[in-house]
Amino acid sequence: MYIIQKQLDQLRNSVQPEKVVVVYGARRTGKTTLLKEFLKGEEGSYLLVSGEDIYVQGYLSSQSIEKLTSFIGAAKLLVVDEAQKIPHIGLNLKLIVDHIPGIRVIATGSSSFDLARSMGEPLTGRKHTLKLFPLAQMEISRIETRHQTDGNLESRLVYGSYPEVVLTQDNRMRELYLKELISSYLYKDILELEGVRNASKLSRLLQLIAFQIGKEVSYTELATGLGMSKNTVDRYLDLLEKAFVLQKLTGFSRNLRNEITKNSRYYFLDNGIRNALINNFNSLELRNDTGELWENYLIMERLKRQEYLGEITNNYFWRTYTQKELDFVEERGGRLYGYEMKWGKERRKAPKEWTTAYPDASFMLVNRENYLEFVM
Repeated sequence: MYIIQKQLDQLRNSVQPEKVVVVYGARRTGKTTLLKEFLKGEEGSYLLVSGEDIYVQGYLSSQSIEKLTSFIGAAKLLVVDEAQKIPHIGLNLKLIVDHIPGIRVIATGSSSFDLARSMGEPLTGRKHTLKLFPLAQMEISRIETRHQTDGNLESRLVYGSYPEVVLTQDNRMRELYLKELISSYLYKDILELEGVRNASKLSRLLQLIAFQIGKEVSYTELATGLGMSKNTVDRYLDLLEKAFVLQKLTGFSRNLRNEITKNSRYYFLDNGIRNALINNFNSLELRNDTGELWENYLIMERLKRQEYLGEITNNYFWRTYTQKELDFVEERGGRLYGYEMKWGKERRKAPKEWTTAYPDASFMLVNRENYLEFVM
């Protein structure tokens, strides 16, 4: 079964002559599937290649207009999957769009740091970027009723929403798939492209982060626990964010003295990856981290929504030294929107400190009764 991806329409609208569309996303989130669905509607001739092919690498890293033109031939659309594998890919794609009239190009990559670095400067003004996440609830809802969505909510919190996980009904198979994803793919781009050799350190760092969802992270404490320098921890966290494993939120402040801004919080792009790292797939009734899973799920679903609907926002958390806090703050359109996330059904008003400091800001308590409004 194919679950229609929100980025499919964006891709169709973005592919233009003499332009490059770059699709970033974690491995196994459906980039190749997205390409195949897009190509079903392609009426002209196209060339689909993989950057992992040595033959393809030779041509698409050549920096020779003659070789590039010969390789593309009569195709009107060039599609390069796993483009980050090709040296100097950005410069070569620039040569292609500058010297082959009417050519359209799509390039996908499973790691943003190398591909962004390769494509950034050479393709300035010539590219459009799309980001792909594990399936969003706004996509899954196309194949579910509201009743089914509510029934599957616990599964989303425990096993996440990678396409293979969503389409698999057996929990044991889900667990095996997620563990295989970690062992085979999770660190692959970092280890290959950034010269990091210690996968066990990366794994241990992620395990420590997994127990600090919704809490500010101390780089010093992490460094001490891992036996490495603070700068190395900072670098590893940056790489994990660029490899689509973690998402960082910083503290919001308008320079009020009692607001915390120096620390950061980290969330996993997918709950299933987080739970696989700590080897805990227990049901919610047997867990003591349901609140953390709920917060991680909601924030990531909100970020998916922002990306797929093209909403321009700045995202933060908010906390004061007196322990007053909001889980999530959006700054968009010149206004502030504060959100508190609760798994239970308790009612809660905005903290007085928030309404006093920002009287024009809004507040919303997100719980199981209204969460679909928040994520869709």
